[in-house]
Amino acid sequence: MNTSTPQEDNTLRALAALAQVQRLRAFRELVVAGPEGLTPGTMAERLGVSPSALSFHLKELAHAELVSTEPRGRHLIYRANFDRMNDLLGYLTEHCCAGEPCEVVPACSSNVCGEVQ
Repeated sequence: MNTSTPQEDNTLRALAALAQVQRLRAFRELVVAGPEGLTPGTMAERLGVSPSALSFHLKELAHAELVSTEPRGRHLIYRANFDRMNDLLGYLTEHCCAGEPCEVVPACSSNVCGEVQ
């Protein structure tokens, strides 16, 4: 019987939390905000979602340990959990390119990938 490891369980929980467009957008907003974080009201306004919908998505991200909260006066400040994000990226790229340095391929521009202008 194949059972998952705790690291695999954590990875699946994080990926499942990010596999929804509003949660992905919320997480990206928090990553962009950096260590200062954002209030739910600011995030809801920036993302164009209702505060109640955002609250649901933030709970899912918190359950996956991708975000943390800190009470500040009458507000909550949400922050991206950069350690957790880096652990997730590290797990996904741990054996990348069979241990060899990976070549980064730049994104295609209109004059690079064979498009005729």
